[in-house]
Amino acid sequence: MNITTNNITINKSEASKINQIDFDNLVFGNVFTDHMFECDYIDGAWVNPTIRPYGNLSISPAAKVFHYGQAVFEGMKAFKDSNGDTFLFRPKENFNRINSSSKRMAIPEFPEDIFFEGLTTLLKLDKDWIKPGIGNSLYIRPFVIATQVGVSASPANQYKFMIILSPAQAYYTGDVKVVIAEQYSRSADGGVGYAKAAGNYGAQFYPTNLAKEKGFQQVIWTDANEHKYLEEAGTMNVFFRIKDSLFTAPTSDRILDGVTRKSVIALAKKAGIPVEVRPILVSEIVDAANSGDLKEIFGAGTAAVISPVSAFSYKEKTYTLPEMTKETKYATKFKKDLMEIQYNIAEDSFGWRYPVN
Repeated sequence: MNITTNNITINKSEASKINQIDFDNLVFGNVFTDHMFECDYIDGAWVNPTIRPYGNLSISPAAKVFHYGQAVFEGMKAFKDSNGDTFLFRPKENFNRINSSSKRMAIPEFPEDIFFEGLTTLLKLDKDWIKPGIGNSLYIRPFVIATQVGVSASPANQYKFMIILSPAQAYYTGDVKVVIAEQYSRSADGGVGYAKAAGNYGAQFYPTNLAKEKGFQQVIWTDANEHKYLEEAGTMNVFFRIKDSLFTAPTSDRILDGVTRKSVIALAKKAGIPVEVRPILVSEIVDAANSGDLKEIFGAGTAAVISPVSAFSYKEKTYTLPEMTKETKYATKFKKDLMEIQYNIAEDSFGWRYPVN
């Protein structure tokens, strides 16, 4: 069934696979909805925006994405409230960031009108995959890959922009233990650390595996020059609570401008919690742990929302964070505040909620 709505051609799936899915036992990112959005960049323009049944792509083994890594992506979520209405959370931030990432990777930027029309049309088509209830969501993965055939080392002149959807539950189910990096780096000055470029994440897997072998789940990355300054935690921005103040590293060309990160900063300021955005020395955190002033460490990101850290390791020594009640933990407060906005439970004084009408 082909339908054209404004700029987008819709080819609907003949039958939904939704009844085959166990929504109570989802593995993050392994199940996908009935449809996907795609649009191609050909002859200097984005053309043929289409929604079609989710399925495999046919692509040449000589496509430049495989050889020179021209690929960027985003992570977003859709939420459903108790009335069955669907909302996005600060989607303009994700749109701006995928274009910023694209620019850094010499990929042409994507038009805003087609992005939002494609995204909202896709969400309406697969709205039954968005389950209500705190913790349930629909993870949204926009991405761009270079599709031009050829192995010459130069930017492609053909690309494919896509959006796929995956029903999700909580990403991390408990506190995590982390290692502070002393040898490996996530990014460097002048590099692509601030972009959601696919290769950024592939390069993390090996040092993260080394951490896992020692009983830790993630790595807190440090600066590439001296490994003195704390930057990100795994795939998330990271916050430190020393006494009652909150600290996080400033964004730069090494650190991702996280949507959850900037939302936590805004919530903290609204609550009157002191926030310092500045370079943070590893030695500061170690000293605060030794003195008992370090109360919390937590990651912040779209997939996990807020991920508390229970312990960290540095120079082969493990530091355990103090036990705190849920009522006194900043991580618990910010996760609750964020999710109540996302699920249309609380007032959204920031204007972050985006209804999908």
